[in-house]
Amino acid sequence: MNARGCFLFGEHMSGTITGLVVQEKNKERVNVFLDGEFAFGLTMLEALKLRKGQLLSDVDIARLKGLDEIEVAHERALNFLSYRPRSVAEVRRNLVEKGFSEEAINTVIARLVDAHLLGDEAFARYWVDNREAFQPRSAKALRFELRRKGVPDADIASAVEEVDEDSAAYRSARSVAKRHASADWQTFRKKVGDFLLRRGFQYGTAKDVIKRLWEEEGGGSDRRDPGDDYSDNE
Repeated sequence: MNARGCFLFGEHMSGTITGLVVQEKNKERVNVFLDGEFAFGLTMLEALKLRKGQLLSDVDIARLKGLDEIEVAHERALNFLSYRPRSVAEVRRNLVEKGFSEEAINTVIARLVDAHLLGDEAFARYWVDNREAFQPRSAKALRFELRRKGVPDADIASAVEEVDEDSAAYRSARSVAKRHASADWQTFRKKVGDFLLRRGFQYGTAKDVIKRLWEEEGGGSDRRDPGDDYSDNE
């Protein structure tokens, strides 16, 4: 890392280890002192391989800092994933913003994928399942959202292939229909229809769902048969 982090070092930093001190705020990390001055931090696992009086060359220090960058990036990525599943692109973007090198980022992502902690196919399915449960969307809207997350088209297609548009539209619009249950047909039709169209549902799907919800809500104050006069162009 450069000005964004702490992993780059000066032109000449070789020296003798004069101290290996466990950090006060993180007992899993150790501060390494060279020639009496703080040089860099390491994980406890890597620090256990060192000893006082050991001479470290520039190459040694570069290797140790590279290893530590990977470990720090890995911890950052795990923390980022702890809130909810993420796409590979999201994790990569987050680590880039934190200032980690491309080499460290690639290593961390490969490690997470190998450990089944990160994967676009699983993320896409999680995203669709979550939307289906709490905020149903059309397959079109889901595809758009997943593309914005950087998910490859093949994984998107697999995740949305079983989305039931009619069911999703109905579940999505129920709360809107209840809010406008006392409205006349024209108002009800427009409010529910606009809501469904904004969520990417097609005209035919929206039309059928609107009529179904209108009938379930008792037809509001206008008891006439709405027929098929709904149009998204009105």
